[in-house]
Formats: sequence, structure tokens, C-alpha cells
Amino acid sequence: MVVEIEGVPLHLAHPDELPVNWLGQDEVMRQLLAAWLVIDPQDLPMSPRLLGKPGVGKTTLAYAAARRLGREVYILQATVDTRPEDLLVTPVIEGEARLRYVASPLVTAMLRGGIAILDEGNRMSEKSWASLAPLLDNRRYVESIVAGIKIRAHPLFRMVATMNDDASTFDLPEYIHSRLQPQILIDFPERHEELAILRENLPFSNEQILNYVTDFLQQAHSADERYTVRDGINIARFALKLAQETSRAAGAEMLRTAIVQTLGEEALRYVPRSSD
Repeated sequence: MVVEIEGVPLHLAHPDELPVNWLGQDEVMRQLLAAWLVIDPQDLPMSPRLLGKPGVGKTTLAYAAARRLGREVYILQATVDTRPEDLLVTPVIEGEARLRYVASPLVTAMLRGGIAILDEGNRMSEKSWASLAPLLDNRRYVESIVAGIKIRAHPLFRMVATMNDDASTFDLPEYIHSRLQPQILIDFPERHEELAILRENLPFSNEQILNYVTDFLQQAHSADERYTVRDGINIARFALKLAQETSRAAGAEMLRTAIVQTLGEEALRYVPRSSD
């Protein structure tokens, strides 16, 4: 799809389609949806940030919330190399001496009235964040230096940034920190929630394996270890694949092998004693 802004044709990105559901932790879903509400003609939606350890489901929550509203979802993965033009408009050489301007997923969401997820936003530098400053306050626009145009957000546009709670990230500049509010913390799920997530992602697994992995994760959580349900899904999947390859039932031995191969020997300390 192409739209024209100030005489400049912009080629839009395609929305993301993911087969995900959000299970449990209803309170964080309510907080995110509340942040996006507009309660008065003079009110504006907020641009929250979801904070938590890698793998706790921040992107899943954001995507599920957007789909609950029936909106198109656009995901932009941030990295330390993300440049302002990557966030906004990128010029692409097309034919002889011709440029094609391609809108980022974020700008496409702005124009289409969709929801943009800026994934792992605190991996970006301040220079990149600065290009989004006017979008995150009452101005609600961005300026592309590359294309020489100002792009205003559709009234239905919403944005959320996910951020990992680890040391391999940049500190947000204060003027961005104050614009990305509220901060919504996503913690490890309760046991019944974690088991339900494993069932959702591994419908082909038996209950014994799912309970084994859930107990392992809960032991790790109680020790404040950084293992997440994403790790649990990979452990169970690998154990099931090992069993398939050897034509044997997936038992404790294969699960222990999967734990070591996925997380390392030190993870065995969290294997439930009853499963040894």
C-alpha cells in the first residue's frame, strides 16, 4: 500500500500476524488497555512501557492487548544499531537515479491507526529515541529528515515499548523516560498460569512433562533465577524431540538432558527432588 504525504509517496509495511494468546496475569492486561484509553476530547492516549525479564511475555501481552481491540499490530525490533531513519522512513534505491521511500512499521501504524510495539526499546541509543520525542507528547508527530516530511499520527494510533530488565541496555534519557508512562511490570506467572502457558504452546505434550517443567520453573523463580516460561517451552520441546528420535517415552533423563543443553549444568539445582 502507498500513501502520499506532502507530495512524497510512502510505501507502507505489512501488519504482523502472530498466533499468540495471553494467559493469566489479568491485571497487567487491564493496566495496558487503561493506558491506551482516551476519556475526554482533550485527553490523549499514553505510551506505556512494559518492563520485565527476557521471556516473561512482554511482547505477547502487547500483541494480545492490541488484538483484543481489533487493531492492526506492527512490531519494530530495536537494536543498538537502530537509526532514526529505521524508526521512520528509509530510502531505497529503485531503478536508475530513483528513490523509493519505505515507511517503518511504526510510521505505518501511525498512518493506519494501528498499534506499534517497539520491542526491546532500551537497546536503542538516545539519538534514535530523540526522533520519537514529538510523537510521545501532545504533538503526536514525527519528522523524517530523509524524506523531508512531517507525519502526524492517526487519532487511533497507540504505542507501547517493551524493555528488558537486564544490564545489556541503554539508560533512557530523562525526557524520554517521562514520556513513556506508565511503567507496567510483568513478573513471573503463578504456577497454574505457567502450566496453562505451557499447555497452550505445547498441546502435543503429556501432562507429566508439563508438570515437571512447571515445577522446575517455579523452583527457579523462588530462587530469583532468570529462567522463564520461554526456557521451559524449549526444554519440553527438546525433550519431546529427543524421545521421538530415540523412539522412547520422554522421561526424567531426557528432561534433565534438555535442561542442561538449554540452560547449562547449573540449572539442575532446580530440578524438583521428587523428579530426581
